[in-house]
Amino acid sequence: MKTAITIFLVTLGLVSAFLASRVWIFLYCPPQSPGHEVTIVIPPGTHFEAIIHQLEEEGVVADGRAFRLLGTISGKVRKIRAGEFRLSTAMAPLAVLQELTRGRSILHRLQVREGLPWWEVGHIVEEAGMGSFASFEAAVHNPEILQKYGIPGPSGEGYLFPETYFLPRSPNNNATCVVESMLRMFRKKAKEVWPEGLPPAKMLHNKVILASLVEKETAVPEERARIAGVYTNRLQKGIRLQCDPTIIYGLGLQFDGNLTKKHLRDKSNKYNTYTHAGLPPGPICSPGKEALAAAKTPEKNKFIYFVAKKDGTHYFSHTLEEHNRAVRKYQLRH
Repeated sequence: MKTAITIFLVTLGLVSAFLASRVWIFLYCPPQSPGHEVTIVIPPGTHFEAIIHQLEEEGVVADGRAFRLLGTISGKVRKIRAGEFRLSTAMAPLAVLQELTRGRSILHRLQVREGLPWWEVGHIVEEAGMGSFASFEAAVHNPEILQKYGIPGPSGEGYLFPETYFLPRSPNNNATCVVESMLRMFRKKAKEVWPEGLPPAKMLHNKVILASLVEKETAVPEERARIAGVYTNRLQKGIRLQCDPTIIYGLGLQFDGNLTKKHLRDKSNKYNTYTHAGLPPGPICSPGKEALAAAKTPEKNKFIYFVAKKDGTHYFSHTLEEHNRAVRKYQLRH
């Protein structure tokens, strides 16, 4: 009897040791060595079974049933995040599960420079694989999003802050998160320009409009506040801004690169600051922080006109006569 009990206990110990070794091997031993990198995309709402199938298909998990059991026992099934993950077939199952539940999605670089209208930003976002143009357009014009970030007007134009972003790619190709990231960045940068507190929405909107004009008119840092001063002077004197970039913005995709007298006289273009007094209806691009600062504090000067020189800078004039001489010198003789 004792011999039988002894044999049973030895057998039980061997079985336990065998099972323990199998569990240890599953938890800590990868399917391959050295293995290779695999990118897994998990859309929101994906069932755990579909995730397991994808992991098996890519060779990240060798035993789907065991991985299912691991997820259930550990209680981490509901903690798996949607997103894009960089895994490896050299990762042990426990490490794979931990990576999927930590929410460390791959971050992608998205660079947006100053002075672009919303549709050009949308194309950059789409080309970077950060969301479709259609979803970007919808988010930029979404009333709920605009209200959430205190943006007056029909779109987020002017508030899509130009910056280099590192963002996760949306599994469903929706650019809404990108748009919201850019709007949040605007609020952050605007608070740096207005550390005393942001002005009321309408006043801030006018400053953004002015900043967008400054951004389009010059790339020379020293000129930004001066050009803001010129436009401020014209507004105060009731002189039309006569800003070419506003007309071009109003033409949108119809503009072929050639601004004509017909365009300058077109009253149907509500962004035509040659035919309509005051600021245009809205911003014409995404201004950077420096342009916002220039719009906040324009240079106090008496200039009314400016004309582009061939070196990228501008000549500023106090009178129309002086301005006409500058036009002949810097534009008509070249």
